Amino acid sequence: MVSIASQHSQSAKVNLTIMKSYCICVLFLSSFFFLGTVEGGPLHASCQLKWTWSTNCTTVSTAILAQIAKWTSNTCPPNTELCGYKLKSNTTKEITATHTTPVHHYVDDLKMDFTDDGGMCTVDGYSKSEVWYAVLDDGTNYCNLHNLVTGAGLDKMYSFNEATSDDNCTQYSSANCDKY
Repeated sequence: MVSIASQHSQSAKVNLTIMKSYCICVLFLSSFFFLGTVEGGPLHASCQLKWTWSTNCTTVSTAILAQIAKWTSNTCPPNTELCGYKLKSNTTKEITATHTTPVHHYVDDLKMDFTDDGGMCTVDGYSKSEVWYAVLDDGTNYCNLHNLVTGAGLDKMYSFNEATSDDNCTQYSSANCDKY
């Protein structure tokens, strides 16, 4: 009888441990869903945007490539992240690069897809944190892309347009690209 009671007690402890583990997992996953829902943006720190210019894409891509080359150094101007860019690949239709933040050395993947259409250049830009657990980013992924365009002076070109939102870019509306 003692051994049956002992086995029952051990079985109950195992079941309780399994139930606690299950509850912790559900709470953990729910918190990610809740954070994404509250912020109204992507569930992973990232940005997707669209730029258009009334010029050819060769002009735009050449300027972006020059800006990436200019900001390849790991030494940023004070209180900025205008450095740490690294070109990964370049074709007539696509540029891929990374941006490494200067303080914590987080790496974000960047991709820009170029479409020439009758004198118009459309670029679909993407930036995504490589850190799997990144949810919020203070608008860093937006700034990774935005800073390249402003650094190259492409935002000053006639008919430049940028389209994005908090739904497509983590913390876009509160992004401070002078800092990030």
